[in-house]
Amino acid sequence: MTETTQSRTVPPGGGTGAGSPEHRLAVETLSGLRADLFHDAFALRPMPPMSTDGVLTRRLPGRLRAQAARLPHAMVGLAALLAFFIGTASGPYAHAQGVLAGALCALPVLLTLIRPVGAFWASMAVTPVIAVVGGAWGDWPWAPGAFVCHLSVLVIVAIRTRPRTAVWMWCLTAAYGFFTESVLGAGHYGNNSGPMLVFSAFALLVVCVWHVRRDARQEVSAQQTVTEHERSRRTLLEERTTIARELHDVVAHHMSVVAIQAEAAPYRVENPPEELERAFATIRENAVAALTELRRVLGVVRAEDYEAPDAPQPTLADLDGLLANVREAGLDVERTVTGAVRELPPGVELSAYRIVQEALSNTLRHAPGASARVEVSYVLGGLGLRVVNGPLPPTSLAKPSPGAGHGLTGMRERVAMLNGAMTAGPAGDGGYEVSVFLPVAVVDEDEA
Repeated sequence: MTETTQSRTVPPGGGTGAGSPEHRLAVETLSGLRADLFHDAFALRPMPPMSTDGVLTRRLPGRLRAQAARLPHAMVGLAALLAFFIGTASGPYAHAQGVLAGALCALPVLLTLIRPVGAFWASMAVTPVIAVVGGAWGDWPWAPGAFVCHLSVLVIVAIRTRPRTAVWMWCLTAAYGFFTESVLGAGHYGNNSGPMLVFSAFALLVVCVWHVRRDARQEVSAQQTVTEHERSRRTLLEERTTIARELHDVVAHHMSVVAIQAEAAPYRVENPPEELERAFATIRENAVAALTELRRVLGVVRAEDYEAPDAPQPTLADLDGLLANVREAGLDVERTVTGAVRELPPGVELSAYRIVQEALSNTLRHAPGASARVEVSYVLGGLGLRVVNGPLPPTSLAKPSPGAGHGLTGMRERVAMLNGAMTAGPAGDGGYEVSVFLPVAVVDEDEA
């Protein structure tokens, strides 16, 4: 048995099917023509005022500068008036026919102010009408008025659109001239499509070069803006790195010394009391915790792409440890919780913890020896916090430490970030009170 194998040879060109490059080029060409000249051809697109930031216009007085913004509209009006006069004056016809021919020449030019692509089609449509009305068969297919009208429309529409549209308009103009001269004219009338194509080609070439230069200038300006932005970001990063280095050199060094001295202090005293050992242990733990937080902040400041550590952030569940810490530091503090305790969003939990921490730290610094009270209220619309400390005891040996107000500023920033409310000020008994409300959106159980 003999097995027969059939094979098909593919042409070197790859075929001319739907996936061939020629087919794709043809589809893209036709889609570009449809998008530029057929899709929403008569859409309303009023001509915008001209920018007055140019080299000459910016030096004009205020009133003249405002009027200069309408200069393109005035130029279009002058072109329409010129087309009207030429269309009226040229041609062996009566006065009424001349006025009609001039109006037909001016209408497409004026139409470029509001419907640019539609003005091109209007100019193509009125060109043979002008020849019929005026009887100007000797200037077929472009009568003098139609010549000025169509050339003006080509230039104005090319300025208002883009170079590809200008190419399409020129190609259609050439096709129209070829058709009228070869089919309709049949050699019996004057043929002036050549001058139209030459003049329009030069005019549209100038407009396309202007478009290219303007786009290049805008691209350069955009690149300069991006470069300036990158330079600003680099400068900001350098400044942040400098700040991080200074913080590390100043704060980290002293906190490390405090931690080392606190650890070694009990061994310098023979048979130290247990309370003293606990106090130094607390000092060392606080110093180490401060160093850990400082390194975390320095990591954020040093690099924009810094990734936060995986360690969980403190929440209201960690308030017991915070209160135990400040009690060991000598602050008599009590806590009161009202309402149904529930889990809140992480941002609210962290901000609430930091606010209480900062408020108690302010009490230790500014009112040493005073008692404090922390009130946490879980309400329907959010979370309420109230931290109150009593007045400075007259028998206190420790002196208050001066502050710059950065702690209150940080608390206000946290509250503002969550769209909350905060009040801080002296209490009636001579102490100080900080009240905060952090809103929390209520989640519907059905939606959850």
